[in-house]
Amino acid sequence: MMVGAHTEPTRPHHPSEARSAATAMIPATHNIVLIGMPGAGKSTCGLLLAKQTSRPFIDTDVWIQSLEGCRLQEIIDTRGISAMRAVEEQRVLELSVRGHVVATGGSVVYSEAAMAHLRAEAVVIFLEVGLDALHTRLGDAAERGIVRRPGQSFADLYAERLPLYRHYADFTVACDGLDHEGVVARLVAVVEG
Repeated sequence: MMVGAHTEPTRPHHPSEARSAATAMIPATHNIVLIGMPGAGKSTCGLLLAKQTSRPFIDTDVWIQSLEGCRLQEIIDTRGISAMRAVEEQRVLELSVRGHVVATGGSVVYSEAAMAHLRAEAVVIFLEVGLDALHTRLGDAAERGIVRRPGQSFADLYAERLPLYRHYADFTVACDGLDHEGVVARLVAVVEG
């Protein structure tokens, strides 16, 4: 469901059933998984959502960095993009939490296995931000550990990932023109149904 715009779910939660706005309340034992482009606000809004809903919070990028002992950009620079995706998939598959708000790395949607794992007993929410707003937010994206092919423009990356985010999302929150508090208010509306 596009919060604030459409009333239909983004995709069925399970292949055989669709969610309606009336059944959107998320059980306390289910994770709330945030997906979206780098700079969409997954980490910041995720932490604020966790505080507001009294849920634990985990940022998978930070978690991966702590387990690997280095920044994501270092993994990309020294081992390459394929290795970074493999590390991300492996670490996400190891993640075993319930009732958390989970902010994911923007590239997690490239792994069907990781997304299937994240979607188990969870609701996936896509924080959708337009390309112009992302450019403004990110500035020099090269230092952020963004998984993209050499020479791939940010606009091309956005176009490549957008269908994946929409495919995996139970709900989409349109974030353009909103500050963090506005996004969190929309997220709370989804969580509380």
